[in-house]
Amino acid sequence: MIEDELLKWKFKSGSKDALQRIYEKYRDYLLTLAMTFINNAALAEDIVQDVFVTFAQSGDTFRLRGNLKGYLATCTVNRCRDQIRARKHQPLSLDEDIPIQSDFCPPDRRMISDEQSRQVADAMARLPYEQREVIALHLNAAIKLRHIARLQNVPASTIKARYRYGLEKLRSALTGRL
Repeated sequence: MIEDELLKWKFKSGSKDALQRIYEKYRDYLLTLAMTFINNAALAEDIVQDVFVTFAQSGDTFRLRGNLKGYLATCTVNRCRDQIRARKHQPLSLDEDIPIQSDFCPPDRRMISDEQSRQVADAMARLPYEQREVIALHLNAAIKLRHIARLQNVPASTIKARYRYGLEKLRSALTGRL
């Protein structure tokens, strides 16, 4: 948190090193978040790049009193929503292979992990968008449910219900598959 405050201050002062550190620190996190909504690696990368380009251009006018990670996550989610609206994007089937690799796993474990990741991503893609968004924001972005309710301008009880119903659907879709 202290590092983020220092990075925000340096970024506001025009430091390119601060911008680079912010990018390095949050890039993978934002890509994971975008992939949850878009389910297309190339499009997710484009969205995260757009978020950082817009962020970099806002240096002169940038004023953020809150959490930098939450701010960037909100920007990313909003870009994902824009893409979905613009393209009337339907969740893609996971017939296309999205490699998720780890350097420290043996090949047999990696294959199992890749298959499990595909199954989870497939189940997430089949959820209604509202439920998928709440689950992704809460679990991937670590945003509290009451904050998600404020972001979406809906009652907290609605967000809690979407979260609960979405998790129930994921459990039933994944029962016996993992």
